[in-house]
Amino acid sequence: MHTIKALAACGLLVLPAISWADNLRLHSPSVQAGGQLSEKHVFNGFGCNGKNISPELVWEGAPKQTRSFAVTVYDPDAPTGSGWWHWVVLNIPASVTRLAEGAGTADGAAMPPGSVQVRTDYGVPGFGGACPPVGAKPHRYIFTVYALKTEKIDLPENATAALAGFMIHSNVIEKASFTALYGR
Repeated sequence: MHTIKALAACGLLVLPAISWADNLRLHSPSVQAGGQLSEKHVFNGFGCNGKNISPELVWEGAPKQTRSFAVTVYDPDAPTGSGWWHWVVLNIPASVTRLAEGAGTADGAAMPPGSVQVRTDYGVPGFGGACPPVGAKPHRYIFTVYALKTEKIDLPENATAALAGFMIHSNVIEKASFTALYGR
């Protein structure tokens, strides 16, 4: 009986360490989790006058079975009834652990080889910065990296962010997120 209790206690002590070793974590040197987005990360259009630069994103702790990554930026507070997709990136190679600041240009020139940016709710691929309605409470911008069990997600060229999201969630092993705010 004492042996079982001792083993159980050891198991409880070991499990968090093992779990932590494989926990995917995401952060950004240019956006503080829970903080405000800067004008640099605000859309330039739709009445907003930002620079529309995608932030640097860095992740670590991916599960060993990860074959690729996907990254999304989503605003659940947009007054659309379905939120707003600001950035959707698929097929990021498993060896990649960061996206550089400014990598989200529409041409994808600074994206890792093989990566694909899906059309956002702005109607084009690439990063589309924050642009909530004037006077609305600050919106939440959820940055997420997904470790995927597939090397590649094949989508039609004109695929929507919703279809990409379905395929991401069908292949996810683990995900990590942080949220930033912006209001005007």
